[in-house]
Amino acid sequence: MSTTLLTRYDPLRMPEKIRTVLFDLDGTLADTAPDLGFALNTLVEEAGRPPVPYAAIRAQASHGARGLIQLGFGVSVADPDFDALRSRFLKIYGEHLCDKTVLFPGMADVLAALQKNNLNWGIVTNKPSFFTDRLVRALQLEAQASCVVSGDTTKNSKPHPEPLLFACAKAGSTPHQCLYVGDAARDIEAGRRAGMKTLIALFGYLHPEDQPNSWGADGMIQTPQEILAWLDKNA
Repeated sequence: MSTTLLTRYDPLRMPEKIRTVLFDLDGTLADTAPDLGFALNTLVEEAGRPPVPYAAIRAQASHGARGLIQLGFGVSVADPDFDALRSRFLKIYGEHLCDKTVLFPGMADVLAALQKNNLNWGIVTNKPSFFTDRLVRALQLEAQASCVVSGDTTKNSKPHPEPLLFACAKAGSTPHQCLYVGDAARDIEAGRRAGMKTLIALFGYLHPEDQPNSWGADGMIQTPQEILAWLDKNA
């Protein structure tokens, strides 16, 4: 892929331009649904229940253990069985954290293009740090990311803006210099509340009932490469 996009960016000439791109992790930067799905269906099989179709798992993957356990067992966090199910799910997932997880097609080229054009990038996820950190290392992103903010890094998690504001400070940018890319309504809400531009990753884990047109994002993208085109157009 060509990395000639973004050539108009000049941090000295345009101090309020986008200079940092922040990504949600599950369903935006990386395709984690296969390993999350394996963990859920292993748990479901242990309970003697029928497996959950992958399409249903994918649509729920951005909602983490809570959403997946509700999908597989029909229980909420208030159910007395929830904590035990969650504990077992997390154990299975931790043992298979990056068996099949990969960056979305084209994402590695996008990250390289950002760096080539002197933009930095980071990760802001609601995933717990004990999974996020291992996954970032397994995907060999640790040295490239300017910041990695997990669901337990700050007091509040998305849709609260605190983790995004923390990330942009770590990246050395102001909120107006940041773009946040995510695949869930809470991602866009958090980005908007933080004062950032936002893009919806339609290639991510959207549910059929989601209405991304109502989320108030600054744009929607079908592929990771469209991030570069959006930046180039909106510079």
